[in-house]
Amino acid sequence: MTTTLADVAARARVSPATVSRVLNGNYPVAASTRERVLRAVDELDYVLNATASSLAAATSDLVGILVNDIADPFFGIMAGAAQSAIGGQEGTGRGGGEKLAVVCNTGGSPERELTYLTLLQRQRAAAVVLTGGAIEDPEHSAAVLAKLGKLADAGTRVVLCGRPPMEGGGAAVLATLSFDNQGGGRQLTEHLLELGHRRIGYVAGPEERTTTRHRLEGHRKALEAAGIKDDPRLVVHGPYDRQSGYEATRELLDREPGLTAVVAANDTVALGACAAVRERGLRIPEDISVAGFDDLPFSVDAVPALTTVRLPLYDAGAWAGRLAMGTEAPPAGGVAVVRGELMARASTGAPGR
Repeated sequence: MTTTLADVAARARVSPATVSRVLNGNYPVAASTRERVLRAVDELDYVLNATASSLAAATSDLVGILVNDIADPFFGIMAGAAQSAIGGQEGTGRGGGEKLAVVCNTGGSPERELTYLTLLQRQRAAAVVLTGGAIEDPEHSAAVLAKLGKLADAGTRVVLCGRPPMEGGGAAVLATLSFDNQGGGRQLTEHLLELGHRRIGYVAGPEERTTTRHRLEGHRKALEAAGIKDDPRLVVHGPYDRQSGYEATRELLDREPGLTAVVAANDTVALGACAAVRERGLRIPEDISVAGFDDLPFSVDAVPALTTVRLPLYDAGAWAGRLAMGTEAPPAGGVAVVRGELMARASTGAPGR
């Protein structure tokens, strides 16, 4: 049965004129009323039904890039590279095939992620690029997959960049560029073990993130291969920010005074870890080695320069942008694993205590 504007109005308990005003955005409407209308539109899939088929069959010049935190260089570099590829820097700017790339900052909120996907669906986006790790929640994953399916059905190209493949996402996702976070995490800890470290603290990211789990799994696999029993007391979870690294490292040093190394969830967290180590009057790396992940631009300029795993963030973002534009064919099977490279620098050395 065809869903009509009147159906939406009935569901939202407003007049058809009010529904039209909300969808067109050309007339002020109370926030509570607007929310009811948008919820009804979403529940009834109004945009994707027959009354809007002539619009849904064609996509716009809009491309959405979803990021967790645009202020985080990890996301900023990928988004910037994708935006450059999507914007067609070599085009004329007048009918040269360029698209308008819009960065959607979710702030790590599952609800905002779904909201942006819904808004991009309504705008008939030509493509959507989702960057960074996913939230490990079955209900949310199912909701995201359903949204991506609707986008794909309407002709939107969906690309994942820095995310693991979605189970059951073959029909909805054009391409997945997945970072080898587990391999990089293992490589980093193996480096410390080769230097002679045995008491290694780990400052992990948020527990619900795939990136967190995969990097921590790599760390634990390295310990297991070396015959070292994993100690849960030496792992502290927190946000991917400097303050988290500082507070977690202080906690680790209180728990285990004999700690000789700290692995941080990313380079920003590692800066906080370095601050906590110095606050205790300890030297890096003579007393405690510190390592990060991602090789963000400031890593080489830290004092001492930070040992880390370099992810090709710019290249991955540009690749995702070309896939979103349809100017490059998807990888075989729709999935490509992007591996990192260990950058052994001055912040790690043999244990000296």
